[in-house]
Amino acid sequence: MQKKTSQRPMKIVLILLGILLLAFTVIQLFGLYSQHNIETYAYTTEQTYDTFEIRKYDATLFTSVQVGSGNYKEASSKGFSVLAGYIFGDNARNEKIAMTSPVAMSLEDSTTMYFMVPKKFQKETLPTPNQSGISFTTEPAKRVAAIAFKGWANDEKIARYRAQLTTALDKAGISYTNRYYFLGYNAPYEVFGRKNEIIVELP
Repeated sequence: MQKKTSQRPMKIVLILLGILLLAFTVIQLFGLYSQHNIETYAYTTEQTYDTFEIRKYDATLFTSVQVGSGNYKEASSKGFSVLAGYIFGDNARNEKIAMTSPVAMSLEDSTTMYFMVPKKFQKETLPTPNQSGISFTTEPAKRVAAIAFKGWANDEKIARYRAQLTTALDKAGISYTNRYYFLGYNAPYEVFGRKNEIIVELP
């Protein structure tokens, strides 16, 4: 009788672990499925090099918010919270707007986060934000150089790949501006297949 009693907690632990594993798997599969159905910041690849590529983007409308200076984790968390709140219904019409990809962050002294606006909207048809810090910005058509990296982003990785991109452009004799951005393609809960990029605008 005592042996059966001692086995009961172990069975409960195994059941709970099984439930957690199932939930984790479902969430990751949902993330992979969502990536195939999400509207993206489309571009045309002009030229591919060993470690980077040259792209062309069309003029595109974004929602944006300035999040000040600070490290990547703090800035991304603050900016994502504000902009996600807006598209999830924190606006004058309580209207939900579809998530897009990637999320962009300017790599400047004062960081700005950007969410691309779905193409069915124009600036005049978007609901008014309830938070005054949110603005609508049309980014003009541009040419950029882009370098990709995997996994979870942090300040160290962003600085490293920014430097790698700059070095590669110098080596290739390609001129560039000082307008760098971080692009993140995955939701916070996604673990597998994470994709990030550093881009810099070209003259």
